[in-house]
Amino acid sequence: MDEERVGRPVVAGVDGSQSSLQAVRWAAREAGRRRAPLRIVAAVGWVDVPHQYDHPRTGPDLRKVLQRQGRAYLTEAARAAVEVAPGQEPEQEVLDGFAIPRLVEESRAAQLVVIGDRGLGGVAGLVIGSVAFALAAQGGCPVVVVRGRADATGGPVVVGVDGSPVSEAALAFAFEAAALRRAPLLAVHAWHDLTLDPMVWPSLDWEAVEQEVQAELAERLAGWREKYLDVEVQRLVVRDRPAPVLVEQSAQAQLVVVGSRGRGGAAGLILGSVSHAVLHRADCPVAIVRTEVEAAR
Repeated sequence: MDEERVGRPVVAGVDGSQSSLQAVRWAAREAGRRRAPLRIVAAVGWVDVPHQYDHPRTGPDLRKVLQRQGRAYLTEAARAAVEVAPGQEPEQEVLDGFAIPRLVEESRAAQLVVIGDRGLGGVAGLVIGSVAFALAAQGGCPVVVVRGRADATGGPVVVGVDGSPVSEAALAFAFEAAALRRAPLLAVHAWHDLTLDPMVWPSLDWEAVEQEVQAELAERLAGWREKYLDVEVQRLVVRDRPAPVLVEQSAQAQLVVVGSRGRGGAAGLILGSVSHAVLHRADCPVAIVRTEVEAAR
C-alpha cells in the first residue's frame, strides 16, 4: 500500500439503490481487511429555483428534502455495513453537491473509493452508471466498482499486465489485494495487440514470440513475488485482445484489477478501451488504478 495512504478511509458512495448497498457491504469488508476507517457518504445536488405554485419540493425546501433523504440513505447503508462487518463504526456524511465532483474530491483523501455500478438513476439498458464511469476515470485513488458477483470469494485476484506504467500501479494494488485476501493472483497478458505490421505475421515464429512474452512477464512479476512471498502467482499469456480475456477470467475471480489506461492509451482519453470494456462486462467487482501522476491531475 502507498505509505501516504495508510490510515486513510475506505469511502463508499451511496444513493439508496441496491447497487450502492452492495458497494457498502464490499467496502465494509475491505475496510476490515485493511484495518482502515469506513466512511459512507451521500451526495445531495440541488438547484435553487423559485417556488412554483407554492410546491414544497422546489427551491430552498428541496435542499432540506434531499438532505433528509440522504441521511436516510446513510442510516440504511451503515446498518448494511455493520451486518457484514460487526464492530464497524462507519463515519457518515451528507455531502452538499452533485455526486461526481464530490466523490472525486473525497478520493483525494481516501485510500480507496467504492461505488455500485448503477445508481437510482440507472437506465435498465445501461450496464454501468455515469457516476461509476466518471469516478473510475477521474478518481484520485483506486476506485472499485462493485458489479456482477458482488460477494465473490474463493477465486483469484486477476490483474491485467501490459508493461505500461499504469499496469505497474495495477500490479501493486493487485498483489496487496491478494495478500489481504490470502488469495492467488492471476497475472494476465494478452499480446494480440502487439504493434506489428500485419504483413510480417505469416513469417513470424509465434511460439518464439510467446516464449519471449512469457519471459518478460515473469521478469516483471519477479520483484513483486519477492515482496509478497505468501501470494501464489499464476501467469496467463494469451494471443488475444485483453478485454475479452479479462472478462472471461472474471467469471471465476473475486476481483479484477486494471489500469485506467494501458500501453495504447491516448492522452486525451479519460479511460482506456480495456478498462472501459471490463467495467461494462466483468462478472465481479473491478478495481481501476491510476498512476500517481494521473491521480494528482
